[in-house]
Amino acid sequence: MKEYLKDIEYMECVKDILCSDIFKKTDEFVQHGSTSTMEHSIAVSYTTYSVCKKLNLNYKSAARAALLHDFYLYDWHRPVKETGAFLHGLTHPFKAAKNAKKYFNITNMEAGMIKTHMFPLTPLPPLSPEGWVLTMADKSVSINEIIKNMKKITRTGEGAV
Repeated sequence: MKEYLKDIEYMECVKDILCSDIFKKTDEFVQHGSTSTMEHSIAVSYTTYSVCKKLNLNYKSAARAALLHDFYLYDWHRPVKETGAFLHGLTHPFKAAKNAKKYFNITNMEAGMIKTHMFPLTPLPPLSPEGWVLTMADKSVSINEIIKNMKKITRTGEGAV
């Protein structure tokens, strides 16, 4: 069983999102390598939640915003003509925040965290400590996913290069 599923307090924060059919659609989209957008979002959310809780920050809002930070609902690997997602890296935070507001009861703070999670690629820096934690968690989880995928690609015999 995955660690986050055993964390009752975490699950109370995000259960409505995790159980929704619209969020489950993110499992259909690839994020990094063989990691789905849903898997990536859960990892970023649980990391953000854990750090914010240790720092006595608003871990509930942080967990929710982090879970929805990539809630743009399309496969970013598909052609722009198909998705309409021109400059995905720059625009997806705003699409994710718009979708999060549409489908879930998120606060302005949570929307702000979603909109700024791509800093410094996007010029808007996070406005809260929780937003900074989300931004760093996203980068850390992404790097680990990319490395994991590279190891799968370069695996020779039993060991990874």
